[in-house]
Amino acid sequence: MFKTTEIAKDVYIHTRSTDQFKTINFSIKFRRPLQVEEAAERTVLTNVLQHSNAKYPSPASMRMHLDDLYGTVLYLDTTKKGNEHTVLLNVETVNDHYLQHGDVLDHVLELMNTVLFDPNFVNGEFKENIVAREKEMVRERIQSIFDEKSRYAQNRLNHFLAPDHPASISANGTIPAVEAITPQSLTNTYQRMIAEDVIDIYVVGDIDEEKMIADLKTALPFQDRKAPFQQNELPKIQPTESYVHEKQEMKQGKLHIGFTVPVFFTDADFPKMQIFNGIFGGYPHSKLFMNVREKESMAYYCSSSYSAQYGLVYVMSGIDTENVKKATQLIDEQLEAMSRGEITDLELSQTKAMLQNQLKEALDSARGQIEIYDQYKELDPVFKVEHWQEKWKAVTKEDIVDMAKQLHKETVYFLSGMEEKK
Repeated sequence: MFKTTEIAKDVYIHTRSTDQFKTINFSIKFRRPLQVEEAAERTVLTNVLQHSNAKYPSPASMRMHLDDLYGTVLYLDTTKKGNEHTVLLNVETVNDHYLQHGDVLDHVLELMNTVLFDPNFVNGEFKENIVAREKEMVRERIQSIFDEKSRYAQNRLNHFLAPDHPASISANGTIPAVEAITPQSLTNTYQRMIAEDVIDIYVVGDIDEEKMIADLKTALPFQDRKAPFQQNELPKIQPTESYVHEKQEMKQGKLHIGFTVPVFFTDADFPKMQIFNGIFGGYPHSKLFMNVREKESMAYYCSSSYSAQYGLVYVMSGIDTENVKKATQLIDEQLEAMSRGEITDLELSQTKAMLQNQLKEALDSARGQIEIYDQYKELDPVFKVEHWQEKWKAVTKEDIVDMAKQLHKETVYFLSGMEEKK
């Protein structure tokens, strides 16, 4: 799917030449171990790099230049995968092939160099007023989770389900960690990222791959990683509570349940767990949706998700406070039914079709192709849709029963309003 070229030790360019799109998409991923303090530093760093550099020192001047480049989109962000923290630089620009007179790509590569290698320093450090401004933006982003009750409930569930574990560490860090950042500490974080992070550079578009690799080596002069991080094993999930009920000023209750399962992304049973989750609560035809929400009207919504990096299955539902016991019982009953083999041919076939359609839809966009390959390349370096379709087709009802039996309910978290109905 992609051609991979190592241009320096642990610095890789992944190219895909295709006439499927009229744009060229870049994604640069900087990876290192996930830590709370560094997560906060790196998130603030993405804001600083996106909004200010030596050549375009203000957000307005940066936006104007992007507009001049035919509306090129450039943004930075952070995310996490397993016990890794990733800084992303994503760029989408018009392909010069479709311009009468164009050298936009050269200017975009020059801008990428500016953003990454020419920061807006004073006396060798980031400017204090810019750091302060972007710290406040990140602090507000982290604080916003308290206003979105579903996200807040999920955050609290992870706090009790997997304390001090990568599963419960935010890619944005914490407010105290953000507040502790200084221009000097942020400069040190930037220098470590440029010099030490493992780097994957993705390019998708109608390109000459050899020329693109040569141009990227010039525009992004990364050196060998001298001491790349070692991938540490994930710690064991060790819940501190089995049931937690908290209250806030709100109307709709949030019931979130965390299960452990000994099946991870790199395991042979991963495709089976994907099918299991789809039948359990991943889709509108799932047991949780059809029985808890539709048939019994116990929830405004009810679904499940499978976090394969951590071996966790989550159930999320919005309910009236007086229905918490009944809703919890109904959720348990759906898992028990699957453990007994109560799975229809229709549920199995619909789930397989949904997974296949989701994969095809993701591959309809350049960004989707990058993300799919970045996710699956460690399992299948020559990733093909047909290969994964065959894996899903091979999953049987007996496989799903086996997966269901391996789930273990660890923590139930319920967030309700202050006034409970009698």
